[in-house]
Amino acid sequence: MPKTAPFEEHTGRYEQWFETHEAAYRSELAALERLVSPAGDGIEIGVGSGRFAGPLGMDVGIDPSAAMLGRARERGIEVVRGVAESLPFDAATFDTVLILPAVTN
Repeated sequence: MPKTAPFEEHTGRYEQWFETHEAAYRSELAALERLVSPAGDGIEIGVGSGRFAGPLGMDVGIDPSAAMLGRARERGIEVVRGVAESLPFDAATFDTVLILPAVTN
């Protein structure tokens, strides 16, 4: 697993950024809504707290951070702990795959 300590320790700060910068979040979400079709089964790789997955119709999210996945689960996302390099799904499982900017180390 990658280093997840910052995301485990600062989940609240991550969430607060979106509250503080709501206009930026809503602008990015609006741009993505024009590009992402909510039809079919979707997954967000690097789902984090699920801020984008839910509004964009992604049913499943995968992320290495347990704390972030807890937030995503609260938003109704089916969560899986894991990494993009080793997805626990067959190739044709999803109709849409969403990968937004993710921080890796």
